[in-house]
Amino acid sequence: GARTAVWAPHGEQSFLTAIVALPEGIVVADAGERIVLLYAKAGTLVRPIGARDSARNIPGFVVPSPFLDAAMGKDGLLRVTNPGRHKIESYSLDGDLCLAWGTAKATVEGFCGCCNPVHIAVLPDGALVTSEKGLVTVKVYEPDGALRCVVAGPDLLGENALGYDVAVDSKGRIIVLDPAARKVRVFESAAPKGPRRSETGASNE
Repeated sequence: GARTAVWAPHGEQSFLTAIVALPEGIVVADAGERIVLLYAKAGTLVRPIGARDSARNIPGFVVPSPFLDAAMGKDGLLRVTNPGRHKIESYSLDGDLCLAWGTAKATVEGFCGCCNPVHIAVLPDGALVTSEKGLVTVKVYEPDGALRCVVAGPDLLGENALGYDVAVDSKGRIIVLDPAARKVRVFESAAPKGPRRSETGASNE
């Protein structure tokens, strides 16, 4: 438990919202500075990722609220939310933008509100789990952006401005952190009968 190092923030407006540990180093999402940073394991900055660069066809991150998330896929591409543009972007660790998808729509296929999605995770088969705030919704998209299914919506998770963090395990179960209900919700595919849900946690009442 002894602290061995402290890394300086990237800028005066830094607000760190995600961290991803990789063999190549550490990726940090900085919603305040609107950038993703790749650090060496010793803490030295290797390069920023996602900064606006017209020559490389990178539009830059739009982050109206303090949500910027990142997750690594098995294909070696880093997935990053671009919530103000309603997109998921895939980057190489060299900083090249390889794929971007997502639309601002008030339909189940799109991302609604001012800035969604706010959290992501990558399933073992490469599909993307997304979490939206406002009308809280957790969905699964194919790697190319086609909607696979809705995991849970406002009827279960509530109409709440909070962003619900998501994770996955090696079995492909989707884990949702529900701060409003003070629960950890676990969703598991149970085809052909439909999704199966379990949860743990309780309020302090």
